[in-house]
Amino acid sequence: MKKLERSLSLTSVIAISIGGMLGSGIFVLPGLAAAKTGSSVWLAYLLAAVCILPAAFSKSELATAMPSSGGTYVYIERAFGPLFGTIAGIGLWLSLLFKSAFALVGFGAYLSILINIDAGLTKYVAVTFLALILFLNILGVKKVGKVQIFIVSISLISLALILLLGIPRTSAELLDPFMIKGKMGLFSTVAFVYISYAGVTKVAAIAGEIKNPGTNLPLAMILSLFIMTVIYVSVAFVLVGNLPLGELKTDIKPIYTIARLLGGNYVGYIASVVGIITLISMANSGVLAASRFPFAMAIDKLLPDFMGKIHTKYLTPVVTIVMTCFLMAMVIIFLDVEKIAKLASAFMVMMFILVNACVIVLRETSAQWYKPEYRSPLYPFVQLFGIFSGVALLVFLGSGPMLAIVGIFILGLLIYYFFGRNATRTGILRKYGHRPALYLLYKRKRNAKITYRNNQSGSLQNLDGKLASDAGVVVPLLGNERSPEMLVEIGAAINKNEKIQVVNVTEVPNQTFLDAMVEENPRIASLERRVSRLAVSQGIDLDFEAAVTHEISDTIHELSNQTHCDWLVMGWNGRAHSGILVSNPIGWLLTHINSDFALFKDDGVRYIGKVLLALRPGRKDKNFIAVADRICNYYKASLTLLHVVPTKTEDETIAKMETKSKKLLEKVDTPSMVIVQKEDDSIGAISRASASFDLLILGTPQKDNWVDILFGTGKDKFTEKSACSVLRLTMRDH
Repeated sequence: MKKLERSLSLTSVIAISIGGMLGSGIFVLPGLAAAKTGSSVWLAYLLAAVCILPAAFSKSELATAMPSSGGTYVYIERAFGPLFGTIAGIGLWLSLLFKSAFALVGFGAYLSILINIDAGLTKYVAVTFLALILFLNILGVKKVGKVQIFIVSISLISLALILLLGIPRTSAELLDPFMIKGKMGLFSTVAFVYISYAGVTKVAAIAGEIKNPGTNLPLAMILSLFIMTVIYVSVAFVLVGNLPLGELKTDIKPIYTIARLLGGNYVGYIASVVGIITLISMANSGVLAASRFPFAMAIDKLLPDFMGKIHTKYLTPVVTIVMTCFLMAMVIIFLDVEKIAKLASAFMVMMFILVNACVIVLRETSAQWYKPEYRSPLYPFVQLFGIFSGVALLVFLGSGPMLAIVGIFILGLLIYYFFGRNATRTGILRKYGHRPALYLLYKRKRNAKITYRNNQSGSLQNLDGKLASDAGVVVPLLGNERSPEMLVEIGAAINKNEKIQVVNVTEVPNQTFLDAMVEENPRIASLERRVSRLAVSQGIDLDFEAAVTHEISDTIHELSNQTHCDWLVMGWNGRAHSGILVSNPIGWLLTHINSDFALFKDDGVRYIGKVLLALRPGRKDKNFIAVADRICNYYKASLTLLHVVPTKTEDETIAKMETKSKKLLEKVDTPSMVIVQKEDDSIGAISRASASFDLLILGTPQKDNWVDILFGTGKDKFTEKSACSVLRLTMRDH
């Protein structure tokens, strides 16, 4: 498939992002928002921008990792699986649908200024124009990008003129009281106006068309958010400083009202025309975007097949366009404008909570394919703030929107049960989550013989079945190794004179067919040549295979089972993997693999002549020494056994420890010695000692602190502080 041309400049992306926000949030919403909090409405807009910022950072990261994936729906499905993808698809559909319906209600109000329409009929006028939008979308009439930039420019110029005329005329008397309903009223208003900024992340869906997306996408989002925050805050301040609250609180055409006050009737009419153009454009783009969510879900088998049909002539998803417009018409006719705004905000808050959670899940699982060009700053605190502030905003929106969200979850569960439960895709969280997450989010299958976690017998369908069943060591190569040859050498050193199975494993997103990835790959061909040359030069009995998979942990697990290996040897970056809810593949393998497990952190040391074995006293010393001895024999290196004990340890205890260790070392062929060092800071002691060695061998820590257990984001401190390469061994009780 031909890749999209990256043709959009930073300026174009900023214009598109501003266009996604410029609409009902400023042309309709301010008066209703002011009724909830008073003149502090400008502060509510400012705080809402702060609350939306984490979603902008998170979506920038997700979009640069999945630039052609289609946006929030796929991000959530990729992280949490098709169940949450179903719920997210419905939530996104409804949020855009309600936002577009809200824009059309405002459109009707502005149109009534130019055409004498009874106030009770404006909703039906909005529905009439909705029918026009329906046919435009079915016919596939696309909104030209230059027209969108023109509309944004006209709107910004008009608002700038209002600010220039309105700020000098601001009345201090009208600004009092600042908060008519106290802090609770202010925070509920923050939640109410949240939808105003939702369009800032819409541009993420076209990340594949943006020049240098790793820089331009987040920069465009942040700059456009800053620009719109200044506009929203300033316009809201001018409105409450020039119009009495009693007049403003029921006004859904406030830009016309303030323009007429500042410049007379003709200026007011011009503002009405600008409002009409802006709001109808926003409603049209909203229908275009909203109708694609149920269409995509039908393609993914999460909704009935008929919803995935396209028009034979115009090639547009006619069924979902009609459904979207019909539901919008019902919303416009039967719901009042405030309820529409609240529901739109509630659904978007829910989606952005999940977007922030996606980044945490994908970062913590360290899925091999997840390589964003841009990474959110201050991770995970930004995402946690976005999640917790989002939950708080949902509470402040009241019981109605909360019940609507519960309804979406129930509807999503029902739809998934009837249509999507046979979907073969699984989310990253289900693949790499620990048991608490699985019990919380997924029903456990009873009375099923589960060989490996996802119970999918076809996980290795791409392997040719020629794996070395007698391999003593399996070395999976994941593409992030500093030196694949060095990792294979370490596997050979650990091996007990048996065959080594090397498998290059490539993990791809579920949306990519495995068959499309099995074609000849020059990088893999080069890797096979290098590994084969190493095998010849070192006299290693080695077999090389390449595998493509959707589920890297299950594939590696199955590799070890097929070969009945003694050891699994993998490259490592020193990261701890013990989060309660999520872990990366290595973390999952540590608790599920049946063989012994070696993690090698390559520090660039090519020639190993001195090996340091650092153990807590009495911890499987015999087994570790045997492995260390094999490694030293392979490299013709010396071995030093180091015990670090607390400074309060008695000399008699130390003497016994030395004697016992020396007896163990008598059985090894390698030149060896024992060091028992008194030091309360074991990490520092081992770090300093490692400077004199080429390889440090460690055991797996017995336990992590509570922060590591909760978040799983820490580093193995012994490994991180080491001055040489590190081999961390996890040995089973045989």
